[in-house]
Amino acid sequence: MTIRTVNPYTEKTLQEYHEESLDEVRAKITGLRKAQQEWKLDLDARMQALKEVRTRFASASNELGILMSTEMGKPVSQSEAELKKCLWTIDYVIENAAKFLAPEEVKTDAKKSYIRFDPLGVILLIMPWNFPAWQFIRAAVPALAAGNAVLLKHASLVSGTSVKLSEIFSLDTFKSSVTRGENAKEAIKYSDGVSLTGSTSVGAMVAEEAGRQLKKVVLELGGSDPYIVLDRSNLDQAVKNCAFARMQNNGQSCIASKRFIVHEDVFNEFYAGMKDEFSKVAIGDPLDKSTFLGPLSSRDQKETVADQIKRMKTLGTVEELAGGLGGNFIPPTIARIESNFDEEVFGPVAILKKFKTPEEAIKLANETPFGLGASIWGDPASAEKLVPHIEAGLVFINKIVTSDPRLPFGGVKKSGLGVELSRYGLLEFTSKRTIWVN
Repeated sequence: MTIRTVNPYTEKTLQEYHEESLDEVRAKITGLRKAQQEWKLDLDARMQALKEVRTRFASASNELGILMSTEMGKPVSQSEAELKKCLWTIDYVIENAAKFLAPEEVKTDAKKSYIRFDPLGVILLIMPWNFPAWQFIRAAVPALAAGNAVLLKHASLVSGTSVKLSEIFSLDTFKSSVTRGENAKEAIKYSDGVSLTGSTSVGAMVAEEAGRQLKKVVLELGGSDPYIVLDRSNLDQAVKNCAFARMQNNGQSCIASKRFIVHEDVFNEFYAGMKDEFSKVAIGDPLDKSTFLGPLSSRDQKETVADQIKRMKTLGTVEELAGGLGGNFIPPTIARIESNFDEEVFGPVAILKKFKTPEEAIKLANETPFGLGASIWGDPASAEKLVPHIEAGLVFINKIVTSDPRLPFGGVKKSGLGVELSRYGLLEFTSKRTIWVN
């Protein structure tokens, strides 16, 4: 059996890869577990190994960026930005791992009592295609730094990227596996923890299996993030940032702003500005550095979003701001609808609504099963008053929602469990052990 990758821009086959069996996956886990026994004992050696990974990653970034854009359609300039963020994250982990993992002394009746942070073992990463390097790096590097070994199962769309990452890392404690989803699910029982970035439906399935096996799980799932414009205070910046907020990564980002909730006093002005910004977006070949919007990742993905647009047309006014696009392209689209459309739209489609009062803005922001990020634009003091009421793991005021190695990243409701990044993310796949000495 083989797994085939396809260029979503040309729709031509790129490569075919051997599909590993469950026995082959289990053999890799066995090898990783053996290597992890030594890896976990020496923090300094781990940091030196990660420094060498960082050097190889930097050297391979140009080739890796082109490969990512070719496999899933991301504009190459955005692939380059993604890889720079990966390097920043590796640097941050190397600089801070010793501090984050240091035993934490606690004053008790004991002569000495403290908390140790020890690795769990072999961590299975089930990673998506939309940010194939970044979402892998932010899960794998902290887990490795903590002393774990890692097995990567990437989305089949980016199998070449997965193989390339394995070559770059070149560690006995890291392997990638090109295999089907059913084998990844089975592999949960042989691992010591699992981290998934993907859809809510797949996350629920992984969480069910991990629960059955009593394995630690971190889930970073979907989002339908609100972009709330309160007043005129930062209206120019709110308009200027709306296109990137919605169309980064061809609109295929869990933290992309998807629902634009605008006060009635500035609604018409914001709508006119949004329409202008969306209309100016450069659409085309992902490998052209001037391109901002490329094709969706696959024919199936394009058909899913096209069907969502069709259903939105029955609920309100939908404007597609570019014509003549074939293949897997979806044009920048604005849907002005009043009813609740609570599905995650993974493409360059913005839902636009108006509100009268802060209470109505909060209601509209929260009328979704998701709770990943929220972006609020306006007077900072007024915006911050909304924060306790917004159901989201991330709230950004006068800035689009983003991820930062220094801050925890994770959602609430159906957007996930646990966090990545920061000290909190690094400690997710550790055992917090109490030590008492008399």
